[in-house]
This record gives sequence, C-alpha cells and structure tokens, in this order.
Amino acid sequence: MQICPDKILRIPRSGIREIFDLVPTIPDVVNLCVGEPDFTTPSFIIEQAFEAARKGATHYTSNAGILELREEIAKKYKKEQGISYAPDKEVVITVGAMEALFLALTSIISEGQEVLLPDPFWPNYEAQIILAGGKPVFIPTKEEEGWVLTPDRMRRYLSPRSKAIILNSPSNPTGCVYGPEELEKIARVAKSHSLVVISDECYEKIIYEGEHKSIASLKDMRSGTIIINSFSKAYAMTGWRVGYALGDEDIIKQMTKLQEDVAACASSISQEAALAAMRSGDGATEEMFRQYRLRRSLLLEEIEKTPMISCSSPKGTFYAFINIKKLNQKSRDIALKWLREAKVATVPGSAFGREGEGYLRISFATGEDKIREAFERIRSLMKRSREVVFEKGGDN
Repeated sequence: MQICPDKILRIPRSGIREIFDLVPTIPDVVNLCVGEPDFTTPSFIIEQAFEAARKGATHYTSNAGILELREEIAKKYKKEQGISYAPDKEVVITVGAMEALFLALTSIISEGQEVLLPDPFWPNYEAQIILAGGKPVFIPTKEEEGWVLTPDRMRRYLSPRSKAIILNSPSNPTGCVYGPEELEKIARVAKSHSLVVISDECYEKIIYEGEHKSIASLKDMRSGTIIINSFSKAYAMTGWRVGYALGDEDIIKQMTKLQEDVAACASSISQEAALAAMRSGDGATEEMFRQYRLRRSLLLEEIEKTPMISCSSPKGTFYAFINIKKLNQKSRDIALKWLREAKVATVPGSAFGREGEGYLRISFATGEDKIREAFERIRSLMKRSREVVFEKGGDN
C-alpha cells in the first residue's frame, strides 16, 4: 500500500542529515557540519523567558504573534533598511524561518508553477517548493563569479510558469553576499517578469565584507518581496524556534490564515524571549560576530596550510565552501572518508545541488581549538594517504 503522495516521495534525503546521523556512531568526532551557533542563548534572554512564563505568558497568542514583537521587527526594518511595514498587518511571527518559508511558498505557488533557485542552495528550499506543489528550477552559480546569480543566466531559466525566486544573502552554503548593484540587476529581471522574491535574510548579522542590503528596500521591490528572517543565528536561539516574515498586507494575511491550520502560533514563551533579544540583544550579537570573524580568519589560515584544497573567502555566514576538486573524488566520498578516517565531520557539496559537487561545506560555528584539531587530523590523513600511494608505486 502506498501511503505517501508522490510529492513526498520526490523529496530527496538531505545530504546534511546523512552525515549528521553518522556522527554519533563515531567516537571523538570534530563536528564541522552543524549549521548552528555553538554559543548558549544569552542569559538575559533566558531569564526574560522564565519571568514571562511565571507571569502567565503560557497561552496561545494571536496567529500572527505578539503585537509588541511585531512592532519591534517593523522598527528594525525601518531603522536598518528604510522600509515601512505595518506591524499589525504586514508582519507574522512563525515557528522558525522554516515555517515562514513554508507559509510563503504555500500561499503564492499554484500546482506546477516554477520557483528559481540559485545553485548551490540550502536543500530545504527544494523540499518546500515540492511540498507547495511547485517545481524547483536550478540556476548555476560559479565560484569564480563569487557564487552570485547573474541576471543573464537568470533570464535563460525563466519560463511562462516562473512564479518566484528564492534569494539567500548571506548564503548558506557558499557564504556569498549580494551587493547593492547585484541586487539591482536581479530586481530589474524580477520586476520585468512579475516574479515574487522570497528573500531569506537569516544570516544578515554575520557579514564580514560589505553590509546587508535587503532587496525589498530597492525601488518598487517592497510589494513584490517576502522577507524571511529568524532569531536563530543572530541571537543563538536555534532551539527556541522563532522566525518571522514581512510583506504586503495581502500576502501576510494569507500566511497568517494558513498559520492557523499549521501551527496556530509560535510558542508564547519563545516569542517573549525573542522580544527581549530584539530590545537588548545587540551587544551579545556583536560579541558573537567578533568570535566568528576570528574563527573565519583561523579557518582560512588552516585551509591555506592544507594541500590540495582551497576556499574563496566567505563574505558572510559561518560557513566555508571549500574546493576539493584536486582530490579527484566525489564530495560525498571525501566527506565519508574524512569522517571515518580523520574523525572530522563536514557536509558534501553535492548535498547543496549539482554545482556543489567538488566542494565541502565546513561550519566554523565552533571553537578555535576544534578548528585547529580538525585540520591537523585532515592533514595527517592526507599525509598517510600519500605515503600509501608512494609505497604502492614503489612496488611496481
């Protein structure tokens, strides 16, 4: 008996999850595959959540979320991006950015419509497009072009069924950041073809080169853009599961309506914690960012010392997308080899689309000692492998 509809069966298993599930079976692994901060949520946020719970914030909220939190989010985007949103009509709080993305796609996609995805991409995008009844269309991006989408290539993948494009800046897995000129070019294509832009801005606070610019802030782009964001990365709140979306009243109204049938509302206590983060969390975010910058520098130094691999400096996020093409093996094979023989967990680039083959994603959201240890192990494995090859060659 077939119990799953075709669209569920079409969703591929995440290559990230494959490695993640193997890690507990191997002792003493240095884990560089986890996509979350290693920092604990700042204590004042935790205390605020406890205090709110003690005062009775343990009930359902409105489907759209606590109004005070929506007001703070609207203030943030007005201050940082110059975009005005009505907090009572154009902001919705969700169960993480994952649900915000699901609500957005489900609200705008009709069966068979196409959603453009720059490749490499976060694999959950593909899954959610399929769940919404859409068809993902993968547009290649290249390391030598900074991993950013070019408008000419974007046009080649458009069709009469194109409905939307997902833009992730800063990007998981590549760490690329779209500058104002690049966004302007994409915006012109999007407007001329009436594409909805879903702008995933979850890593906006982790940028090393340039500044974050939301495509929604460009002329005539606000109404055609749905912003997706989260508290997970900026405030080390992954487990609290609070995200949000901003957009035109018509689309947020539909997303809020759908929220009733998916989750009712985000956790009331988590929303109170997010409110504390919005009001007092800038210092904690800046300190975490300072640590990420140091770790990024260390990681790039370690990559430089390691033969046969290279990496374009990530402009944002806490990921490096390292080039392993000189090893002449599939990325999954290298990831499994490094995991089993060096006890270092990475994610094969093939998990992020066709253009990810030949790369590994490494997370530097971990301590500097672990980064050093990981690369010492990798270099040691490479040395042993070269010695084996040399010994075999000497026998001929």
